[in-house]
Formats: sequence, structure tokens, C-alpha cells
Amino acid sequence: MAIHQGAARPLTLLLAFMLYSGNFVIQAAGEEPGSSEIRLRYHTPPAWSPPEMKRQHDYDLPSLLTGESPVTTADQWREVARPRLLESWRRILGKIEPAAADMQWFGDVTQAKTIRVEQKEGYRRVELTIPLEKDFFQNHLLLLPDGEGPFPAVIAWTSTSPDYQQPEEWWGVWLAQHGYVVLTSWAFIRHYRDDTSYRNGASEKVYERFGRWLPLAKMAHDASRQAEYLRSLPQVDPDRLGFIGFSLSAKSALYVGAFDPEFKAVVSIDPHLAMHGATNYESPWYLDWRRPFEDINTPDYPVKELRGTVWSLLDADPQRPGFEHNHHELLALCAPRAMLVIGCSADKESASHSDDRQSIAYYLRAREVYRLLGADDHLQYLPLTEGHQAVSPAINAAWQAFFQKHLQPGE
Repeated sequence: MAIHQGAARPLTLLLAFMLYSGNFVIQAAGEEPGSSEIRLRYHTPPAWSPPEMKRQHDYDLPSLLTGESPVTTADQWREVARPRLLESWRRILGKIEPAAADMQWFGDVTQAKTIRVEQKEGYRRVELTIPLEKDFFQNHLLLLPDGEGPFPAVIAWTSTSPDYQQPEEWWGVWLAQHGYVVLTSWAFIRHYRDDTSYRNGASEKVYERFGRWLPLAKMAHDASRQAEYLRSLPQVDPDRLGFIGFSLSAKSALYVGAFDPEFKAVVSIDPHLAMHGATNYESPWYLDWRRPFEDINTPDYPVKELRGTVWSLLDADPQRPGFEHNHHELLALCAPRAMLVIGCSADKESASHSDDRQSIAYYLRAREVYRLLGADDHLQYLPLTEGHQAVSPAINAAWQAFFQKHLQPGE
């Protein structure tokens, strides 16, 4: 982000969009009549964006494989580029995992409390609470398929408005009836200690206890705790874990995919990939990027009021509009594990809180890393025109095929 000094030379691709066996397929230019011109540009910024960021959409999203230190081999990515990128995000997020001093707050996650058990068609439904922290028992539903297992397991989080049980209806019934253990829940910003939420200080309670641990990173750790609980169950195959989320929890899913390697397959339904676009990643309950923090030392950042903020870390090159550290990096950190992103507003140039035409650039940049690692088919992006919703025939067909491919025996 800086004074606009002329648009970068556009990097364009001629692409044809096809749906084939549940995959998003990109073909080379000239292979398909009517191909669309797709630019690897940042998303248009929100109206409130500072003047220095207003023209970010004239600039290409940076590649993770080119630049001052080109990455040309899989070994270079694994041994040099990825660890460096991970460390950058650790600095941005404050923490990815608890510090040694924080471990006093994390006990035995297997000491869950069962509230109610009910037999459903094809599975057993268990209402329970799980101690994600020693003094905080989070609400969950555990769906156990009939039979002995071991089964693959999927953690399924709700969005901003329905409660933690809603994922049973959205995805859980199908999963349980098709041989998956399911654990439903919600992000801590929906329900945290002392009945706080994003509305009344849940993120502040995290800062008070743990220091700077940005909420989306804390969500990823909570998912890791839930995975630890699932791995303790005899019905669960610990090597076949998945995660699925929509809207709020689709945002969480991007961070789960990047920072929780225990998950073999992750589905993110309509997260709005662009960090500085038509959604609210800046909010205190997500990345809190306009708040000064004592541990962020950026005294030379050109915008005085943004010194010491997460914004100043995301904007790695102040001479160029756009956050260099963006969500294409999180998709790349997931590689080569399986990630499906479903965008629901591909018929719109810009869509509030929904993935639109401009989201494709973030997927394409991450796909460069997957291709380098020989795992092209492990990153999928499905552009739909459903509008912002968790379920539809097309959405359901995509995530079902994805989990069947990556979590069932044989993958």
C-alpha cells in the first residue's frame, strides 16, 4: 500500500471454465471458444479503503514462486519458501499455537461431558461439551455412524447466525449415513467463556489470557483441539480427518487448512478469499488489523496511524498497493493437502461476503504451488452462482465428492 505510481503490467490468462467430475478445470488459451479473460489482480477494495489502497485492483497478486528468490523445485518450497512464509504468518497472527506459558490453560481434551444420546437413522447423536480450555467447555454434537469403524471424521462448524447444531442438517446427516464420524460446533466468537461472543468481547478475553493471538488463528487451534478429541475415539481413523465450514467458518477453514496439518481435507464454502475486498476480515473478531499492538514494531510504516498494526505486517511492500500477505498464501500453506473452496457469486463482479469473479486470482496463485508439488488436483475451486448459502444441489455434490475422494479408503 502506497502512493499509486502507475499500474503494474497486467498478467492475464485466457481461461475456459469447465466442471468435470466435480473438479474446477482450467484450460489453456485457444482450447475453448468463448474463453474469458482472467487477470490475476487484487480484488477491488472497499469504499472505506485509504487513498493509498484505492487502486489495488490495478495490480497483480504476487506469485509465491517468483521475485527476488525464485522457487523452482518442490524441495525449495518445502525447505526454504514454506518455512519462511509460515514464520511471516506467525508474526502476523501473534501465535499459531500456544506458547509454553499458555499450556496451563489446556488440559485433557478427552474429558468431555455427555449431555444426551439419541439414536437416529443410521447414526447415534450425542450432545456433549468438550474442554477446549480447562475452564471452557464448548458445545458440540457428535454423530457416530452405526457400525464399528474406524471411520473418517469431519469437523463441521456453523456460520454467524445458526447455532452449533445446524451443521448436522447442512452436512452431518449425509456424512454420518455415509460412514463418517461428525463433530459439529461453532467458532469461539459465537460462544466463549462467560457467554461472550463477537458482540461482547470474546476476542478481548483471548488477548487478556494469551496475549496477541488473532481470533482466526485461535479458531484454527480450537479445531486442532477438536481433532485431538476425535483421534481419541476408537471409532475414528486418526489419519482421515476433514473440516467443513460456511461463511464465518469458511473463513476459519482457510486458517485450519494452512496451520492444522492433521486435517487431510478441508472444505471452505464461500469465505470471500480476498482479504481486503467486500467482506470484514478487518473486524476485531477476525484479524483486528487496525488496532495497535505493543509487540508489532513497524515505526517506519508510511501511514502513521497504521504503525504497530496487523495492517502494517500484511502490507509487506508499502510502495505497492495491496496486501502482499493475503489468502493465496494460506491456500499455498495447505499444499499438498486437499482443499476445496466453493465460491457462490461467480456471476457478480463484486459480492458482499461472497466469492465473486475476482476471487479466482487467489486460487490461481495458490495453484502454482500445488502444481510445483505435483498435487494439482488437491486444490479445487468451484465457482457457482447460487448466492451466499451453505447448501444447494451443486454445493452438496461438490463437497460430498471431495470428501469421498480424499477421506475414504484408497486415497
